[in-house]
Amino acid sequence: MGTVEDLKTAFAGESQANRRYLAFAKKAEQDGFKQVAKLFRAAAHAETVHALNHLKALGEVKETAENLKAAVSGETFEFTNMYPGMIKRAEEEGNEAAKTSFNNANHVEKIHADLYKKALDAISSGKDVETNDIYVCQICGNTVEGGAPEKCPICGFPKSSFNKVE
Repeated sequence: MGTVEDLKTAFAGESQANRRYLAFAKKAEQDGFKQVAKLFRAAAHAETVHALNHLKALGEVKETAENLKAAVSGETFEFTNMYPGMIKRAEEEGNEAAKTSFNNANHVEKIHADLYKKALDAISSGKDVETNDIYVCQICGNTVEGGAPEKCPICGFPKSSFNKVE
């Protein structure tokens, strides 16, 4: 294994640690351990620093148009190739939680690809994306522009499950 593969492995590990520690922080907060939650959030932030450094060393952060093209490609791969097989396996194994998680992500990846395409079209004209507020459902990840819907069309949760992205 060479350095490039090592950087990719390290990037993946640090990225996963960030998400895992944020989930642990949320649980610690719910359990009444505010300082433990803070420790998990601090470590999560440090893992992000590491991951971004690895990504930079890989040379994968390019001009915005190239980054958008990469994002469209990645999201499209997920909803056309990755998630369909995972959904099928979860169904075959009777794992309803995994099936729901995969289905939700699959729907949202299509939305992300479309949003990235819209952004790419805008910057190709030398303009930023014209958008209002963006909201993300904290249950399924649905990403919507303008305003949060009364009910999430993907997971069915109410408007209160959406957070505005700053």
